[in-house]
Amino acid sequence: MNLSKILFGLATLMLLVPLHSSAQFTVDGQLIVRSEFRKGYNKPIAESLDPAGFIAHRARIQAGYKLDRLNFYMSIQDIRTWGSTGQANISDDFLSVHEAYAETSFGENWKLKLGRQELNYDNARFLGNLDWALQARSHDFALMKYEKEKAKFHFGGGFNQDSQKLSGNLYTIPNQYRAAQLIRYENILGKIDYSLLFWNEGRQWSTKNSTGTVVAQGTRFRQTLGIPTLRTNLGKSTLSGYFYYQFGEDITGKTVSAFNTSAQFSRLLINQVESGKKLRATVGFEFISGSDASGQEKNTSYALQYGTNHLFNGYMDWFYVANAWENSVGLKNYYLRSRYEFNPKFWVQTDFHLFSTYSQAVDREFRALGENKLGSELDFTFGWILNESVSLQGGYSQFFFTETLEAIQPVNLKNQQNWAYLMFVFRPTSKAKFIGVLQ
Repeated sequence: MNLSKILFGLATLMLLVPLHSSAQFTVDGQLIVRSEFRKGYNKPIAESLDPAGFIAHRARIQAGYKLDRLNFYMSIQDIRTWGSTGQANISDDFLSVHEAYAETSFGENWKLKLGRQELNYDNARFLGNLDWALQARSHDFALMKYEKEKAKFHFGGGFNQDSQKLSGNLYTIPNQYRAAQLIRYENILGKIDYSLLFWNEGRQWSTKNSTGTVVAQGTRFRQTLGIPTLRTNLGKSTLSGYFYYQFGEDITGKTVSAFNTSAQFSRLLINQVESGKKLRATVGFEFISGSDASGQEKNTSYALQYGTNHLFNGYMDWFYVANAWENSVGLKNYYLRSRYEFNPKFWVQTDFHLFSTYSQAVDREFRALGENKLGSELDFTFGWILNESVSLQGGYSQFFFTETLEAIQPVNLKNQQNWAYLMFVFRPTSKAKFIGVLQ
């Protein structure tokens, strides 16, 4: 994709806007620059390996065009690691389309949204835009929306294909659904906020012979029923939780019966309105079902595929990020979080997690382990709004692993497992001044 052609197209569109006095054209952008030190990020680092360090960025140009009942939007992004292309390079493969959709209204309450778009709902546990990852996540989707007062009813679906083929329907893109359908409803009942979700997805499977020719193929469907949001405020306290249940078949044909559930209690301990000082403490748990490592006929491992997983099981991302821990023994996560805001522009946060397996684990020799505790993680994060356009965010994390966790790894681990980052967030018009942190 040629950046100059994209910019020329946007400029041309801006020149056409005055022809329609009621039209509104907006151009926005963002830049996220993150430096990282990785000594055990995403997975435990082996004793024989050296830590890694780098700087990477995401730069986006976002343009929208509104006219009467039509809203057209497009977001182009450049994702790169500093130094990964030579100084004399004039073209590369790092530019991509993050979103490209049109939305039109039908009457007062109905809207249709077509194209590449984010599916970002609730706390992003099941469907999220993956804002922490520089490349983020979006879907090619058709979404119908009915919204009236507090009630929101969304439904739609997507159908994916490799290309515009002349024959054949085998879909070969890895870790993608072939087809998916979504139904979601949210509302308020008294003092309780709640949402309901149904997600059905089909994954393509195929069998090849010795010459590589496909001799059999098909699609297997897995369904997810959920209560993504269940929350009530009790004065200075908030009680919340969620529950998902999965059934159907996995891509190998196994019957699926799995779940993900969580509950947490949060209390505002200090709230000084004049100075802006706040202190909030949160305690909670999350259980993600898994399958015994020794093997079983039914798949009881819950799949977290489309959410922003970085937010939930420790910021070092050892669990359920980038396909880590998928189809595993599952996870039990008990956590304690505190966040202190010195003023509306500066805060510090500490998260502590205790991890253990949900199901029976085995070591490298496939011997059952009597201890299911995996270890603990301590995360320290801070955020500082420098001005209305720029924020500074950073963090340090340390994982304290147990003998059980090391026993299930294929290699011996370094004694110290840690990760640190420092990030500038340039978002002049967005309310989201920080990313990748739960309050």
